[in-house]
Amino acid sequence: MVAAAAPVLSACGSSDSGSGSSSQDKVPTVSGSKTQTIPVGTKADSTGPAPEVKGAVKGGTVYSLDQFDMDHMDPAQIYVATEGAITVPILRGLTGYKIDEKGGCTLVGDAATDAGTMKDGGKTWSFTMKDGLKWEDGSDITMDDVRHSFERLFASFVTEGPRYVQQWLVGGGKYKGPYDGKHLASIEIDGNTVIFRLSEARADFNFTLAMRGYSLVPKKHDTKEKYDKRPYSCGPYKIASRQVGKAMTYVRNEHWDPKTDSIRNAYPDKYVFQFGFQALASTDRYIADKGNDRYAMSIFNEVAPERIQQVLTNAKLKQRVLTEVDTVTYYWPINTTRIKDVKVRQAINYAWPLQQLQTIRGGAATSEVATTIFSPVTPGYTRFDLYDKTKKPGGDPVKAKALLKQAGKSGQKLVIAYQQSDNSVKQAVAIKNALEAAGFTVVNQQLDKSTFYTQIGKIDNGYDLMAAGWSPDWPGGYSVFYPCWDGHNIGNGRSNYAQLNDTGVNKAIEAASTIADTQAANKAWGAVDRQIMELAACVPDYHSIRNWMHGSKVGNVVYDSGNTCIALCKLYAMS
Repeated sequence: MVAAAAPVLSACGSSDSGSGSSSQDKVPTVSGSKTQTIPVGTKADSTGPAPEVKGAVKGGTVYSLDQFDMDHMDPAQIYVATEGAITVPILRGLTGYKIDEKGGCTLVGDAATDAGTMKDGGKTWSFTMKDGLKWEDGSDITMDDVRHSFERLFASFVTEGPRYVQQWLVGGGKYKGPYDGKHLASIEIDGNTVIFRLSEARADFNFTLAMRGYSLVPKKHDTKEKYDKRPYSCGPYKIASRQVGKAMTYVRNEHWDPKTDSIRNAYPDKYVFQFGFQALASTDRYIADKGNDRYAMSIFNEVAPERIQQVLTNAKLKQRVLTEVDTVTYYWPINTTRIKDVKVRQAINYAWPLQQLQTIRGGAATSEVATTIFSPVTPGYTRFDLYDKTKKPGGDPVKAKALLKQAGKSGQKLVIAYQQSDNSVKQAVAIKNALEAAGFTVVNQQLDKSTFYTQIGKIDNGYDLMAAGWSPDWPGGYSVFYPCWDGHNIGNGRSNYAQLNDTGVNKAIEAASTIADTQAANKAWGAVDRQIMELAACVPDYHSIRNWMHGSKVGNVVYDSGNTCIALCKLYAMS
């Protein structure tokens, strides 16, 4: 997703940029930031209420100015960061991330009393539910609801969310969901405890369940496909109204008990999310800082590239910018079922205009050019540069043209899919010019931003390259390389957009996932990264540095690194 939020929930971590780093004099660098780490919290850490935000006041309305609405709000379908972020106030899972005031976070029990109990080396996990949990109609969250939330993941209409739990639960391969009255035997209920029996040892299963895709759904109010437009709340807010594509309003959920929630605060009376604003329009409104815009922030929109220098060099404006190093790497998957010749894919990499694209995005204050799939802040990152991007960041059309000629593919046609935004159009033009200078014939296709991932997630999508990006679902290589690069994860709605199905890569991912020693595992994941780049299955583009601006009356604007965005449940409207 170019110049956009990450398409997946990224794991919390700490970085040198810290929370509220608008006070920094220097622009942070991704490669100079700390590797992300997440401790597992205790039962006490999981016990509500969430710590109060110093100076916060209750009441008022917080607004948003963003480009697009959410394609999905059914948790089972959520695998995009903006969708995950906007649903934090209304959806709860068994585990979640508790944000501290310094920008780091801890894995804790959310609806569960703690972060879970592991047995059999990680093949059995149990979670005991908290007392007093209720849905927005005042009814109790039952163990039937908990089991149903996980069994419905197997339904045929669930196509776009994470697949980890479905992949790991014993018997999951043949299970078709709960709607014919059948339960999955590997999900057991014992009193107020749910037990999961996995086909393989997963010491990170409790981290997996912190993903928004595994939030709870009430059995009674499960409307199947329709649930995607109007999910039911068990958090501090609920949906009051929604005009798809235009606006959505959250109001308080009177049945939420803060004593059950160690993660969420609930200061504003209302959130009014407004869609249809390009980055330049929202930035100019933040700069003007008038009327309700003083109480506004953005989940998606960052400071427009055209205004980066103006905003970040103005001390007064910069006070209203949250700058954070992200865990995401943005890249362009190359459809390996359409572009089968490795030399052609390598030629695309050599031709790619990294430096020009960085300039269009706003320069080094917004991003660091990438040569790897792994981000420098992810455990296992290994620095390498197979396509000489460090020496020639503007691209090497001569080398690219020679490779095309060797492959007998001079004039190769490329259909490139990118997102509908002003900045994406500028980048698409630069890419087209660079690739055509290298001997390709390029057709650019602009897709609607809110449904972009649905469209490129289709197997027969008709595209050769697609704008995409990935943050680890939790720190480590498995949550980067299995979903995006393993041949077993090819299918409609899946995230292996390159449709890479290489036996060597598949075996390397499987082998690395079984290594118990952390240092050895990290080294193995770095090798997987290099192996995929040798196949040139994508073009790494950049590692992101976020710059979110907000109104002067929004308090405690801090980073939610679990959802790679502003922490909605930590801010407040100043009186």
